[in-house]
Amino acid sequence: MRRLAARGAAGDAGEVAAPATDSTDCAQGRSPRPRRLIDLCAIWDPGAFLPSASWKSASGIARRRLNEAETLSSVRQAQLERLEAARPRRPGSRERGPVLRMARQQPPPWVHAAVLLCLLCLSGAIEIPMDPSIQNELSQPPTITKQSVKDHIVDPRDNILIECEAKGNPAPSFHWTRNSRYFNIAKDPRVSMRRRSGTLVIDFRSGGRPEEYEGEYQCFARNKYGTALSNRIRLQVSKSPLWPKENLDPVVVQEGAPLTLQCNPPPGLPSPVIFWMSSSMEPITQDKRVSQGHNGDLYFSNVMLQDMQTDYSCNARFHFTHTIQQKNAFTLKVLTNNPYNDSSLRNHPDMYSARGVAERTPSFMYPQGTASSQMVLRGMDLLLECIASGVPTPDIAWYKKGGDLPSDKAKFENFNKALRITNVSEEDSGEYFCLASNKMGSTRHTISVRVKAAPYWLDEPKNLILAPGEDGRLVCRANGNPKPTVQWMINGEPLQSAPPNPNREVAGDTIIFRDTQISSRAVYQCNTSNEHGYLLANAFVSVLDVPPRMLSPRNQLIRVILYNRTRLDCPFFGSPIPTLRWFKNGQGSNLDGGNYHVYENGSLEIKMIRKEDQGIYTCVATNILGKAENQVRLEVKDPTRIFRMPEDQVAKRGTTVQLECRVKHDPSLKLTVSWLKDDEPLYIGNRMKKEDDSLTIFGVAERDQGSYTCVASTELDQDLAKAYLTVLADQATPTNHLAALPKGRPDRPRDLELTDLAERSVRLTWIPGDDNNSPITDYVVQFEEDQFQPGVWHDHSKFPGSVNSAVLQLSPYVNYQFRVIAINEVGSSHPSLPSERYRTSGAPPESNPADVKGEGTRKNNMEITWTPMNATSAFGPNLRYIVKWRRRETRESWNNVTVWGSRYVVGQTPVYVPYEIRVQAENDFGKGPEPDTVIGYSGEDYPRASPTDVKIRVLNSTAISLQWNRVYPDTVQGQLREYRAYYWRESSLLKNLWVSQKRQQASFPGDRPRGVVSRLFPYSNYKLEMVVVNGRGDGPRSETKEFTTPEGVPSAPRRFRVRQPNLETINLEWDHPEHPNGILIGYTLKYVAFNGTKLGKQIVENFSPNQTKFTMQRADPVSRYRFTLSARTQVGSGEAVTEESPAPPNEATPTAAPPTWPPTTVGVTGAVSSTDATAPAATTEATTVPTIPSVAPTTVATTTAATTTTTAATTAERPPTTASGTKMPESAYTNNQADIATQGWFIGLMCAIALLVLILLIVCFIKRSRGGKYPVREKKDVPLGPEDPKEEDGSFDYSDEDNKPLQGSQTSLDGTIKQQESDDSLVDYGEGGEGQFNEDGSFIGQYTVKKDKEETEGNESSEATSPVNAIYSLA
Repeated sequence: MRRLAARGAAGDAGEVAAPATDSTDCAQGRSPRPRRLIDLCAIWDPGAFLPSASWKSASGIARRRLNEAETLSSVRQAQLERLEAARPRRPGSRERGPVLRMARQQPPPWVHAAVLLCLLCLSGAIEIPMDPSIQNELSQPPTITKQSVKDHIVDPRDNILIECEAKGNPAPSFHWTRNSRYFNIAKDPRVSMRRRSGTLVIDFRSGGRPEEYEGEYQCFARNKYGTALSNRIRLQVSKSPLWPKENLDPVVVQEGAPLTLQCNPPPGLPSPVIFWMSSSMEPITQDKRVSQGHNGDLYFSNVMLQDMQTDYSCNARFHFTHTIQQKNAFTLKVLTNNPYNDSSLRNHPDMYSARGVAERTPSFMYPQGTASSQMVLRGMDLLLECIASGVPTPDIAWYKKGGDLPSDKAKFENFNKALRITNVSEEDSGEYFCLASNKMGSTRHTISVRVKAAPYWLDEPKNLILAPGEDGRLVCRANGNPKPTVQWMINGEPLQSAPPNPNREVAGDTIIFRDTQISSRAVYQCNTSNEHGYLLANAFVSVLDVPPRMLSPRNQLIRVILYNRTRLDCPFFGSPIPTLRWFKNGQGSNLDGGNYHVYENGSLEIKMIRKEDQGIYTCVATNILGKAENQVRLEVKDPTRIFRMPEDQVAKRGTTVQLECRVKHDPSLKLTVSWLKDDEPLYIGNRMKKEDDSLTIFGVAERDQGSYTCVASTELDQDLAKAYLTVLADQATPTNHLAALPKGRPDRPRDLELTDLAERSVRLTWIPGDDNNSPITDYVVQFEEDQFQPGVWHDHSKFPGSVNSAVLQLSPYVNYQFRVIAINEVGSSHPSLPSERYRTSGAPPESNPADVKGEGTRKNNMEITWTPMNATSAFGPNLRYIVKWRRRETRESWNNVTVWGSRYVVGQTPVYVPYEIRVQAENDFGKGPEPDTVIGYSGEDYPRASPTDVKIRVLNSTAISLQWNRVYPDTVQGQLREYRAYYWRESSLLKNLWVSQKRQQASFPGDRPRGVVSRLFPYSNYKLEMVVVNGRGDGPRSETKEFTTPEGVPSAPRRFRVRQPNLETINLEWDHPEHPNGILIGYTLKYVAFNGTKLGKQIVENFSPNQTKFTMQRADPVSRYRFTLSARTQVGSGEAVTEESPAPPNEATPTAAPPTWPPTTVGVTGAVSSTDATAPAATTEATTVPTIPSVAPTTVATTTAATTTTTAATTAERPPTTASGTKMPESAYTNNQADIATQGWFIGLMCAIALLVLILLIVCFIKRSRGGKYPVREKKDVPLGPEDPKEEDGSFDYSDEDNKPLQGSQTSLDGTIKQQESDDSLVDYGEGGEGQFNEDGSFIGQYTVKKDKEETEGNESSEATSPVNAIYSLA
């Protein structure tokens, strides 16, 4: 299938796509619309065109391709004219006339560029989305999805399986041909076809010979829209013939002469694997002198006397039958001039001369002569081999004439006798030569390599999906050596025999379609072949007429971190392919360029997210049939940052350490702070306390030392900070005079001497260095050897600090060198100077490598690994390992190989079978002890079966119980690790609730038939599949099961906020739960008043599911309140969230001057019950009252209601708040004053004011009874200023205006009298202890009493009369 989707708009909004070709059309192999103007992409070989003015306004992609193509070579004009002239004319094609006339003239450069541009456009491949709803709606010709390999070799002991599967809509039917003739399956009782598949099964349980079914098979898949073909599958039965019986005479050979032992294995299918062993099943040790060639023969470059110590048998192992055929053994008889076989001379440089063997120059045993040739196919491995004879054994080197060997593909095998070049290409052809040389001379052999090629694809035909009336093409271009031929077929029949189609034109390896219609649907086959093979490809032509549709969920929410890069996806589908444009917040031009980039698949990338990028993005897909759009909401979140990082600390043992980690994050994201110790999750034990911003460790111990990492993460990002904690041990108390002296590390030991030299031991003596006031506690002896790890020192042994001589036990064949390190409580000394070297004699190994394992790395191999032995266990030169293996519980002989490394891979193994493995160490002095047998397993393959009869039982709203039938062990094809359930949330039963369909998994280890899946979301639709898992991976998935979880309790309400605008009301707000888990039926609020440890009576309120606000009228202004809120479904109440009302601040200290406040709006509202439906509407009026000099004018808003009216003042303006549920109605502006009428201090203050007023009234009454004007100027210390409005003639008039405020005073909002300009008042004088009135009523008190009073009042709170401060101080 090909995907019609995800193409970005190529141009600006409002762009007219007339004749300008678009890369969208070319990528589908189509010409742009309208077809009548320009047929761009139809110009493969034929035709030419003229550009229109709109070409330059084409998309940026098209312009770039045109500019690149203008520099390329021209197109063959003669062929254009010939093919165009031969094209049949149709009605409506007259618009092409001017185009052809221009083509016969010299074509301008843009013609060539456009042709090449169109060829570049054809490289794209678009598929129909795998959305099941689209797949099921669209008609589709058949497509082969699975088939057997071309050369299908089967095991004669098993049933034959020839695979053929296809898809299509409607589902295709299948039939087969055998040897190019119809194969009637119904007539053969052994042959059947799988249901809903074309796979053939040939069953031999009731008898029959598999050889009778050998031949060439081909599968045909057909529905009403066409027929698809499989490859021609050549079926062959594996053969493993017996070795012919023969009697072999002993092979007589002169010592030093070359020898070839021929294997000549029986021909098998496939070819057997050859290896040589003795008749006693011991492997033949191979080296550069004795080795096996690629043809299976055993070559001796020169024969030595020790070669006749064993016999030689060729073995052939056949893959399918798992059998080994053994040839009769060869026996060697070596003629020698020196019958004494001294094994100590083996591999010695003068071995040949010591044995009297004449030295000679090299000559080639294989291949013979000085030159040969070899042919190899492209993509295969090239194996060149040169085996030479000579005394001494020659070395082989490889070269390529005129160049170097390809280092990335070339490797040497078989002791440099073979050169393998993997994945051969044409540049690997040429002449290679091998050079064989020893000290007597050299010779060379030249191999001429020719690289041929079976057909391989340059352009494989792709499925072509067009809209009615569109043009397109199928291209089938392949290469090979020799050049392959191309044959086209339609629905399995040669194209030449198909009915003529005027809309179709064949031009070599291209089929051109013009003005396609619904009837043009078919499946085309392209068969390209040469003498080395063939390629067969199916490509259907489907004509679809589909308006645009969106494939992603609607109205997705994307959250991204500020300054990050993000991509908004908008997958779409339609035919003709729609153009896609992006818009932000429903307005503006198309988004592309600058910070935005639109990809061809329709995705919009924002290169760096900023706050202003937040909003709603709309993608619109448009074609000639309509348009579709989708929206994505983008939210920008602040990054998570650790602003106070933990710091490195050094602490003493037993102390307490605190590591800070303060984080700033986006408040809408859930923050999780975790800690790591030494990059591993930290276990918080009893000695640790983790808080939001710190980690505290009590009683620090040595094990607490290490690195601590604070990880602050949200669901979108994370930040890390690391610190290192160093723990110091307790210092011992000095007990003698030495402890008080400064201590240091000891000096290095010196004068190392080796004595008592023995075969396996030596005595090492040294002179200690100065201990630097700290006694030496230990000596560490280290050694170094110069064979395996020269320059690397290893610990040998440790001795007490009281000795300076020790006997060291040594290993064989090690060239030792020693040094000594002294240790005291301060630290270690520098190493001593090394001793002289001492080499021990060699011996056979006394142990074998450890940790022997056999595990498969691929399904057809087993990798045997072990821990290599070190220098002290090698015991001799040329340490190597004899690896043996055989199938467990069989009577197979041991396979063996000698390995110098630490691994060996056994190839061509069956899937997951047990093997017995042995690894034995060997050096030049002999073999190690008999090794233990270890059980290993060959590689695993993916399981072949899935769990069946999967049953689901819903346990509760978040868990289900699974039960299934276990698979048969032989289908696991490995070690059964677990059964695994993949499940995903398909949808929620709540409407319009977006859910994540991310796949999750639950594992059930072991071979069990049941399990439980938990942590599901309630009230949701789920889908589930099960698989079997082994070491290789997942097996096939079971049938998809669906289930629904019942309703559950909701999660906690989100963002529960408690606000206290004043001391009379408390406002509560919350958001709906993130996971309703069902249909919400309401909220439950529980609250209780508390004051310290005293608790009031709990009150319960129930709200409707739509209510998210509540206002409570406080009954007690002193106590605080604790609120607990939970949501309810039919199942019950969910998780609760608890908040407390804010704690009041302490009473403030007096200030020198009152603050300057901005203009303040004072709200006065009528207290009307919210349940009173008959209450008349309130009216509002505004008045301005006098203010203190430092306070701006204050506006007082008064609301009059039919019930009661209350006046209050606020110091800050607040927006009106509407609550869903209230105890009392809330005014437009909340009251910030406390209810002071019940406060004790307020009552006392009012009494004092009343007393003062009473005294004032008495004084005024006395003055009025005397009447007149009284001279007072002489009684004052300062003259009256001109600003005194009452003073004109030196007297003060006490009139009847007793109830007016005194001049120079102002009535405050709380009814008290405050000073303004005058420093004296009757209130002060009335309370003065020294002030008094004369008999005539004149005032004779002095100002000193007033001043003393002011000094005393200055130490009191300037806010003593503030009701808010007073009640806060009491609370």
